[in-house]
Amino acid sequence: MQKLTTNDLYSLERYAKERADFRTRVLAHKKNRRVMLGTNAALYFEDRLTIQYQIQEMLRTERIFEAQGIAEELDVYNPLIPDGHNWKATFMLEYGDETERHAALAQLIGIEDRVWVQVDDLSRVYAIADEDMARSNAQKTSAVHFVRFELTPAMIAQVKAGAVLGAGIDHPQYHCQLKNLPDAVRAALAQDID
Repeated sequence: MQKLTTNDLYSLERYAKERADFRTRVLAHKKNRRVMLGTNAALYFEDRLTIQYQIQEMLRTERIFEAQGIAEELDVYNPLIPDGHNWKATFMLEYGDETERHAALAQLIGIEDRVWVQVDDLSRVYAIADEDMARSNAQKTSAVHFVRFELTPAMIAQVKAGAVLGAGIDHPQYHCQLKNLPDAVRAALAQDID
């Protein structure tokens, strides 16, 4: 998947005009890119469109319009676009209650390394987490992690042929296994790989 350049982005003025329609399109697109893993964890699979939206929103919020600032945002977010042989996702631990979230994050240290995807009956592929910076320490894990799942050529071929996809977590304090992701999710993820 091609990385984004400044030519792919709307100016702040144009984005102000296009934002509502663009946001509607992106939110519809994201529906098939979210995988709930139990009640408190989710994978949000990223692609070129979801990352463009993140960048556009960041530029809008921070009022960034100078070339250097735009280039910095592209440098931060482009690594989250899949490379054709992997899936990249934002992994989130979602607890509405702050006290519950704080306790859970202390118990779930290392969970980001125990998230997996599986193509048909092939081996599980465990997440490579937080390559940009550490998000966990000895006291707690973060509620947000950036993860990558590297696929073999055989896995890619099977996904392209319509193989069943599974996902899960096998952390001592959090277990979840989905054996068959919805067809719409599988089809969306198949578009991310070559």
